[in-house]
Amino acid sequence: MGAYNTISFKPEHCDGCNACMTACATAKAGSDDVVNSRIQIVADGDAFELAMCRQCGDPKCVSNCPAAALAKDGADGVIDWDGSKCVNCLLCTVGCAFGGIVYNAAAGHVVKCDTCDGDPACVKACDRGALKYLTTAHIYNEVGDLEDLFVPGLAGCQGCNTELIMRHTMRRIGPDTVLATPPGCIPGMGSVGYNGLTGTKVPVFHPLLTNTASMLTGIKRHYKRQGREVNAVALAGDGGTADVGFQSLSGAAERGEQILFICVDNEGYMNTGMQRSGCTPFGAWTSTTPVGERGKGKTQDAKNLPLLMMMHNCEYVATASTAFMEDLYDKLDRAIEASKRGFSYLHIYSPCTTGWRFPSAENIEVARKAVETNFVMLWEFNPTDGLRLSRSLDEPRPIDEYLEALGKYRHLEPDQVGHIEATLRKNVEQIRGLAGG
Repeated sequence: MGAYNTISFKPEHCDGCNACMTACATAKAGSDDVVNSRIQIVADGDAFELAMCRQCGDPKCVSNCPAAALAKDGADGVIDWDGSKCVNCLLCTVGCAFGGIVYNAAAGHVVKCDTCDGDPACVKACDRGALKYLTTAHIYNEVGDLEDLFVPGLAGCQGCNTELIMRHTMRRIGPDTVLATPPGCIPGMGSVGYNGLTGTKVPVFHPLLTNTASMLTGIKRHYKRQGREVNAVALAGDGGTADVGFQSLSGAAERGEQILFICVDNEGYMNTGMQRSGCTPFGAWTSTTPVGERGKGKTQDAKNLPLLMMMHNCEYVATASTAFMEDLYDKLDRAIEASKRGFSYLHIYSPCTTGWRFPSAENIEVARKAVETNFVMLWEFNPTDGLRLSRSLDEPRPIDEYLEALGKYRHLEPDQVGHIEATLRKNVEQIRGLAGG
């Protein structure tokens, strides 16, 4: 059984407006009476819960049905109800722990969510962001059987987002690859291995911080001379990309070398003690921008490295986040293809649980808040089409929601938050302008 698209619910965004229920009742019963809705928002004190069919992988409603009126569709994962077989015994309602299938007196039979054939009315009606139709299942179905090109047991921190990036990207790029991992978290967690054993299932070398792109240039040219098409890929931290390694990166980009350079940006030199880098944002605590009687975190704004790479007129430049995997995989595919024609650069934001001081279980939520507040903007560029936004910058969430989630910003004073907000507005308008409004 594969993965399927599904409707997700974020109770913290729900205010009980019932717009979703009204939309469902209208779509399924031609009535705005929420009693006919197949999705029910239930108050639980000051919070709200969701009663809806989860389209379970092992549905008890199906196994409880003596008439075989319920069956899980193998194509879309939806549990279908067949009225011609149903005997109204209601045993299915007993089996469901989520209140997802119920008897409707007006209809005279049980009703349940069928996801509106992949275009759920409830989701479209929710303007609070509490309901979302997740369509990332195709990623699992497409790449789930591809080989993980890193061995199990890499020594990343608990909940490490960088390890997630490593495994996803290399699985998609494939085994016909030579990989470069300069000093940083990626070789630090074992990509180049320990005690003579490599942690990577493709040829991998460990360059200096300064020469990653130039070494990849030589490797790519060597294989081309042999008549072999091999992916030359770098997985580098922001320090080895934006700072120490920028001269060789800039040179390779200017020459149009056929390289895919992926910057995994955790906003600092996290592997060697959480020091600040050029990509560390204003106000952030690091071990070299301490907070105390005199220090208040970093006093400079972050270097906008993706924009600098775009100014090199690379074959492809994009920003991405693991909180938006469909977008990341689409851009990764285009980046791989572009690297066969010229220099391709992908900048992936990677929250660091240790250096940013937040619980490891909140990694993806932190990454999501960064994008939803416009602190991180998702876009892509190629010389023919220019810069294109891949996510709207309109109606962002308050920046406080992002800053308050991170311990490295816990000390911020009002004037520092004001500076961050002003810089954010300036950056957004700059990207809007490059995107043509």
